[in-house]
Amino acid sequence: MNRVILLDSGPLGMATNPKASSVEVEECKLWLKSLLLSGEMVILPEITDYEVRRELIRGGKAAGIRRLDQMKLDLIYRPITTQVMLMAAHLWADARRRGRPTADSTALDGDVILAAQAILEANQGNEVVIATTNVGHLSQFVDAREWRMIV
Repeated sequence: MNRVILLDSGPLGMATNPKASSVEVEECKLWLKSLLLSGEMVILPEITDYEVRRELIRGGKAAGIRRLDQMKLDLIYRPITTQVMLMAAHLWADARRRGRPTADSTALDGDVILAAQAILEANQGNEVVIATTNVGHLSQFVDAREWRMIV
């Protein structure tokens, strides 16, 4: 069984920050680099790319976009598939039935899309964890941990 780490937008956003303007940003970059050097399978889900990329585009941060494009080459990139979206729809509906929605009912809800990708990775026999800065929403579906807790 392989351990697979899926990146959420929090850690990915810090890792693509072209200026290490804080201790946390620099720490996150070093954390990601150490995972890769130790041979961990780190996945960049398409929904996470989308969430980070749209903010970089909005802010006119060309250097951040270049770093994100490079990460798509350095990491394992997982596109959104029909199977992911079908699973996400089930997760979205189930969370609402249980009274634990992860976003407004009119929102796209990237958290359930990311959780669906994680579940499908786990269904392939992998041990899966999502590296995030927001454990609350994701942990109702999958193993989600603050990125610093994944070593």
